[in-house]
Amino acid sequence: MDDLRDASRSLTEPVAEIVEGAGLTPNMLSALSLCFSFLAFLFYYLSASDHRMLLGAAILVMLNGLADAVDGALARRMGYADRRGDLLDHVIDRYSDVLLISGVIFAGYVQWEIGLLALVGVLMTSYIGTQAQALSLRRCYGGMLGRADRLVFLVIATIANALYPERIEGLHILGWMVLITMVLSHITAIQRFVHIWRSLGR
Repeated sequence: MDDLRDASRSLTEPVAEIVEGAGLTPNMLSALSLCFSFLAFLFYYLSASDHRMLLGAAILVMLNGLADAVDGALARRMGYADRRGDLLDHVIDRYSDVLLISGVIFAGYVQWEIGLLALVGVLMTSYIGTQAQALSLRRCYGGMLGRADRLVFLVIATIANALYPERIEGLHILGWMVLITMVLSHITAIQRFVHIWRSLGR
């Protein structure tokens, strides 16, 4: 489902041109995306006492995703695509993933056990995808739930939870989002593992 990554390029390329004119570098954008995720964590946490804060969290998640997408486009435009920038981008993405899901957990929208399993699935999905490159294969982005898809679903669930803060069958909408993320992330990790395993056997 990470086809959203390709579809987003029609948006990120013009934004990258604007950002380049403003004098920002890809690493600055990566750092900015981390700031957005940390602020989103705070908004999620504060929404436990005021669900209207979720609207702010949704905006910050969108900004995190936009900054993360544009930094790659900007790096290509400026010819800055190097291994250090790639490392920084992936490390920040993983911290951002942890911050966003932890914000939902700490605010009490889902039980910590479900949240922990979701985090493991998300991190393993990303790890296996990059491990392919470590094994001299192309980086693997395939599977049911990539990072771009996950951020879109998180934004939708956050807005929906702000508009309807009641529980549905024992869970908030954000809780269901984390539960679904948990299941699909582990499925995605297995899909990527199988794909890489087969590629190594060819």
